[in-house]
Amino acid sequence: MKKLYNYLLNTLPRPLLIRLSYVFKFFAPILFKGNSVKCNVCKKSFRKFLSYGSKVAHRENVLCPYDLTLERHRLMWYYLENNSTFFIQKNLKLLHIAPEQCFHKKFKTQKNLSYLTGDLESPIADLHFDLHEIPLEENSFDVIFCNHVLEHVKDDNKCMSELFRIMKPGGWGVFQVPIDWNNALTYEDSSITSLEDREKHFWQKDHLRLYGLDYPDKLKAVGFNVEAFDYHQQMDKEEIKKHRFHENEILYILKKP
Repeated sequence: MKKLYNYLLNTLPRPLLIRLSYVFKFFAPILFKGNSVKCNVCKKSFRKFLSYGSKVAHRENVLCPYDLTLERHRLMWYYLENNSTFFIQKNLKLLHIAPEQCFHKKFKTQKNLSYLTGDLESPIADLHFDLHEIPLEENSFDVIFCNHVLEHVKDDNKCMSELFRIMKPGGWGVFQVPIDWNNALTYEDSSITSLEDREKHFWQKDHLRLYGLDYPDKLKAVGFNVEAFDYHQQMDKEEIKKHRFHENEILYILKKP
């Protein structure tokens, strides 16, 4: 069963996986009944989470079986709930690139938000466009979320610049990416083109680069101010273990001057 799960996870196209997940979530609370781990987004507890990731970046016990949150989603939600005014500030205009299913419905019903979603092909996105040429006016959004997208695009600097362009002065955002915390510099090589080699070098077949510790500098280079949020300063070890946060991850909060 585990081999079948991993095969489907790494083989089926993303839009189909999104549709299938709506069915799976109804059985998850029964199949994974328990209290060893907890998802702070759906507020449900389970005996364990599902595994997730490619062959070279596979992690056990990380994917919530109900709302499909991963470590990065639970960390971002923790920040939004405990360290931001995201849920209480009125009239926020939010652009959500590649909308995560675990957030989509919650944001859509959040009364203080004017919520717009965009993606190249996602079936739950309002608009479909290429991030290199965003068809939206400059200085339009108070908040922008764009998570695990920039590692897929041909020119990440161009996409970062586009996101900077459409963010309002004083606006902020979260642009999470996979980061090799042991590597100082972002690694990319345009000569690596086969899917197998990309998975080996960049952790996933559709990744074009693997970011290093210089990621914040790349964001600063297009104009953003960058603040590092380190959850370790606020959570004890048992709470971290319960929510299955990534032990090394730092959440970068971007702000447009």
